[in-house]
Amino acid sequence: MVGKTARKSAKGSAPKSKAAKPAAKKPKTAKTAAKKAPVRKVTPAPAAKKATAKKAAKAPVLLSGGNPQIAKGYGEAPIQAYIAAMPGWKREVGARLDALISRAVPGVSKAVKWNSPMYGVEGQGMFLGIHCFAKYIKVAFFRGTSLKPIPPGESKSQDTRYLDIREDDAFDEARFVSWVKQASQLPGERM
Repeated sequence: MVGKTARKSAKGSAPKSKAAKPAAKKPKTAKTAAKKAPVRKVTPAPAAKKATAKKAAKAPVLLSGGNPQIAKGYGEAPIQAYIAAMPGWKREVGARLDALISRAVPGVSKAVKWNSPMYGVEGQGMFLGIHCFAKYIKVAFFRGTSLKPIPPGESKSQDTRYLDIREDDAFDEARFVSWVKQASQLPGERM
């Protein structure tokens, strides 16, 4: 029996004749190389960015009540962009208001701020603002309590008065022009 035990222990502890070789590396294939390649974000080419920006500029977003979202800007271009984006009947009224204001106050300063067209006199500040709502256009005279007669819409602001223009309302252009001329002579809001 000693022979069997000796054979068993000799089998378990006998050194191997060949040295253990490390596993051979597999050659890299396109599939395995792609798995390990770093992921890069693809950014659009400058021309594609410009095309996207132009598309966004052509179709302004309408905010609550149909008020166009126009970027802050000074001069005629942002005002015309706002008017062009006014929905439905409001576009024609907006163009008419802009023409009346421009005629009543030659050289009027124009700007779009807070998604609203603003009109003022250089060095004096803004005297009037326009804003679209769902069913009407609101014209704000920032020193409206000083106008004769006082515009009908009250405000939480002590000096501001409003004129609401609805689609089917009669619009007194002569009175509006009178208010615009009066308002342009008063100190405006610094904005």
